[in-house]
Amino acid sequence: MADKMATREAYGKALCELGAKYDNLVVMDADLSGSTKTGEFKKVYPERFINMGIAEQDLYGAAAGLALSGKIVCASTFAMFAAGRAFEIIRNSIGYTGANVKICATHAGITVGEDGASHQTFEDIALMRTIPGMTVINPSDGVSAAKLIAQAVAMEGPAYIRLGRASVPITYSESDELEIGKGNLVREGKDVTIIATGIMVNEAIIAADMLSSENIDARVIDIHTIKPIDKDIIIKAAEETGAIVTAEEHSVIGGLGSAVSEVTSSCCPVKVGMVGQLDTFGESGSPEELKKKYHMTADDIVLKVREVLK
Repeated sequence: MADKMATREAYGKALCELGAKYDNLVVMDADLSGSTKTGEFKKVYPERFINMGIAEQDLYGAAAGLALSGKIVCASTFAMFAAGRAFEIIRNSIGYTGANVKICATHAGITVGEDGASHQTFEDIALMRTIPGMTVINPSDGVSAAKLIAQAVAMEGPAYIRLGRASVPITYSESDELEIGKGNLVREGKDVTIIATGIMVNEAIIAADMLSSENIDARVIDIHTIKPIDKDIIIKAAEETGAIVTAEEHSVIGGLGSAVSEVTSSCCPVKVGMVGQLDTFGESGSPEELKKKYHMTADDIVLKVREVLK
């Protein structure tokens, strides 16, 4: 396994393996198969690949029809166009019917980078988790992406899987166990808990190392499944550490921070600080530059931990 890999790359590889396992797996795309990596599946199983063109509503409407006819469907485009442009179709044709469609949306968040504000979606997790019965998954690296995608394909019902453009460090090993709906304890700690999702898990690990030099013992939890969220691991962290900082490459409105706060406010009220995209659009730039400008780095997590511990 490489030291770094984009989660979209892991998705393309996983599709080829899953195609051999499920002869009813169909992969669909909105004319972005080179970018979403569904083209890898097309090379091996061209008869089970459908390019719907730049017509995202049609993509997800047709995906629902195929799924309700007995197929497992992985349907991909950029997250901005899946969650945004096709929301009503996903809600009514996939969510309402419980269709077995996996919405595998790539190029999410600020690390889309140079594509700029029109393509940087910070709203997708918020939108998707409002749909009844929709499982929402946000892997942190290539290993977790492959494992969680395989589980999503194996389960019945709709799922939204958020994938990134940029290569990110591998934090999990092939022997690590991950399960949809269960948070992962990445690092023990007693003073504060950093709950992260997606690419921010690696930033949380770096932040915990930085905090240790200040004699702050930070617990790190990977919430790769935003819905259904693992309430038990969150409540345990709140009870044992007394303070939480969330970290996400998504708006602080409606995303992981909101989901964690919903749990703590009703079960174990503690102070929750949030690191993520504030109420603003992004802009064009390199992923690392944009993470710094919009305060989604390990340094920003450290600052937020200091704030909640005051």
